[in-house]
Amino acid sequence: MPPSDPQTPHAPISSGITTPTAKSSRQWPSEGFTRAPYWVYQDEEIFLKEQEHIFRGANWHYLGLEAEVKEPGNFKSTYIGEQSVILTRADDGSLNAMLNRCAHRGNMMTREAFGSTKKLYCVYHAWSYTLKGDLSHAAFSQGLRGEGGLPKDFKHEDHGLQKLRVETICGLVFATFSQETPPLEEWLGEVANGIRRVLKKPLKVLGYDTQRIHANWKAYHENPRDSYHANILHTFYGTFGLSRMSQESGMILDKNGRHVYFYTKAGTEKKSADYEKTSTQLRSHNDGLKLEDPSILKWSDEYGDGVSVQILTTYPGFVLHQIANSLATRQICTKGPGQTDLVWTYFGFEDDDEALTERRLVQTNLAGSAGMISVEDAAVCEMMQHAFGDAQEGASFIEMGGKDLDISGSSKLSERAIRNFWHHYKLDMKL
Repeated sequence: MPPSDPQTPHAPISSGITTPTAKSSRQWPSEGFTRAPYWVYQDEEIFLKEQEHIFRGANWHYLGLEAEVKEPGNFKSTYIGEQSVILTRADDGSLNAMLNRCAHRGNMMTREAFGSTKKLYCVYHAWSYTLKGDLSHAAFSQGLRGEGGLPKDFKHEDHGLQKLRVETICGLVFATFSQETPPLEEWLGEVANGIRRVLKKPLKVLGYDTQRIHANWKAYHENPRDSYHANILHTFYGTFGLSRMSQESGMILDKNGRHVYFYTKAGTEKKSADYEKTSTQLRSHNDGLKLEDPSILKWSDEYGDGVSVQILTTYPGFVLHQIANSLATRQICTKGPGQTDLVWTYFGFEDDDEALTERRLVQTNLAGSAGMISVEDAAVCEMMQHAFGDAQEGASFIEMGGKDLDISGSSKLSERAIRNFWHHYKLDMKL
């Protein structure tokens, strides 16, 4: 099933969210990107500023898969920040993105998540547009009986939908509001290799899952960048061997530190005295747990490199995962300072046989809003949001693996990807 109507306005901010008023409480800690003040997760003014400087700024934002708008006339509606956006496949096969907002009086062009159409039509005053966003017709533009109508100097070409730049990589579609954003692959840098590794063939959509998380979007964005929480928080990973600190693993950031992916290879345990001492203290290691049906753990190394888990995150709101044979994208959609929608799109490859498709579908139970692994991520984000309280004081401590932005090294026992996130966040937000 497609995700629920993505055009629903965000719900009222929960009563636990407050706006700091003391000027002193809104100064970033002197330690810089090794700290994240709690007010940055709670403040309404900060949230509005993020819309301008991050989501409408010089960044690329994930819109969906090319496979979701495969044929001419197909469209999908989604979000970049708070802005509703339409992705279309025009008659000439081109991909186009534009604001879901009529150039006349600002009405939504569509409330549908997906569809197929010959033109984009505004129900309010019957202005219609091509699938590239150009105005093609304005009802009664000539008036009636010599009266009314649009001004004589009105030009259709001046009143199209607001268009965004669109680029693709390996079947993923990204858009940006800015003409200053570097080309997509240049912007992704070395992390593009992680995308190419996973998305090696034409894609087909298997299903969707939309999850409302009662936490700030940044709390979730930090989570998949946090390479060492997985083997501490997630009992399933460590207990059943899909991902453990004792296994061969690595973390790669692009040269600017905006984007990151990390990987683990199941079955490559290299235990040490330090590991044995630490692992016995982790609640996530529970050898007493058993699966009634262990078939969910069966996976084939379809890439030939032994990687059982790869999690890739691009700034500011996209995640691509391979967990065993489960493949999915995650799109982070902001819904106010204290709420976030996470849209999961599960997919496989067009040439998958029935058995592999079935395995992918079974293993979607590892991830998603009720996944045996990822359900805990949303839970800790909501726990954090509650713990921030009124956010008048306090800050996260982000010094695991150092105090700098050095992207080198491969150890997952590091918060360098999170430090780099806050570095770019502070630059974008001018904080």
